[in-house]
Amino acid sequence: MGMRRALTVTAALGAAWMTRRALRRRIDRSPLWPLPALETPVSGHSPRRALRALIVSRTEPAHGVLRLTLESPELPAWTPGAHVDVTLPSGLVRQYSLCGDPADAGRYTIAIRLIEDGRGGSREAHAQLVEGAELELRPPRNRFELVPAASYVFVAGGIGITPILPMLRAATAAGADWTLLYGGRTRASMPFLADLAPYGDRVSVCAEDETGLPDLAAVAAAGPGTAVYCCGPEPLMRAVTAAAADPAAVHLERFAPEGEAGPGRAFTVELRRSGLVVEVAADESTLAAVRRELPDTPYSCEQGFCGTCQHRVLAGAVEHRDELLTDQEREDSMLLCVSRAKGDRLVLDL
Repeated sequence: MGMRRALTVTAALGAAWMTRRALRRRIDRSPLWPLPALETPVSGHSPRRALRALIVSRTEPAHGVLRLTLESPELPAWTPGAHVDVTLPSGLVRQYSLCGDPADAGRYTIAIRLIEDGRGGSREAHAQLVEGAELELRPPRNRFELVPAASYVFVAGGIGITPILPMLRAATAAGADWTLLYGGRTRASMPFLADLAPYGDRVSVCAEDETGLPDLAAVAAAGPGTAVYCCGPEPLMRAVTAAAADPAAVHLERFAPEGEAGPGRAFTVELRRSGLVVEVAADESTLAAVRRELPDTPYSCEQGFCGTCQHRVLAGAVEHRDELLTDQEREDSMLLCVSRAKGDRLVLDL
């Protein structure tokens, strides 16, 4: 009898432990569980904590390019390809690739190209981010990870060199074979040429005013096991993808100069829960049109990176222009700051 009771108690304790562990996993995945979903979805601002860093160096590695070195003991570790969200003094949030050395603990380096006809972020950075100033940023994110490979072909266009620089260091340290094709309009406009000089003939510099458009023969010749990484203007990335024997081996980091939204068409957005209908002009974003009626609609980067303005789509086809959402997320949601309607109408859960 005593043995049977002991076995029963042991089994009960085991079942309780398993239940507790399963519940803990469920809560970890959704801290609000088992509370019901809110009737009014909230996008909110990114919950990632804000960091404070001091600008300890400001230099100009090329015409119109600002390089900032930031220091703080609270800066997290990062890997090649990562970028940070930087909050400018006005409150604007912009994303910049980390282009320093991940081994330099407590130190970040970013570079910002001046876009005179942009939306103002780069002009503000060039005018106000000076040595000795404090800067707010959020911890790094990386959607451009350097995968292990025996060899690499790197292609960079203009300021697109920034995420590639730490990749070159990592590939060299790993003993991998690699080459870099670096293009730009003029040598004077191409930052970090001095940093690349020690790599010798592994680096091919192509200034358009000297040699025309870059020759992508190295991309076409990349064999199995070679990873191709490209960051730069959209035409360059399309050309690299088209030239590659295996498009699946191509890794891209897209960026668009400030204010470059691309051609659009006017369409209508129904805000189902609010009972409102707004017209989105061809030259404005969905976010701007929605905020005319719902000014508290949250947003941050306005470039399709941070996800703050993600909202559910109830009806209509979306022309997705972001680089953040997964294919599954794109089935029923969109980022209002960059994406638009494919047709004449969208219905949003707002």
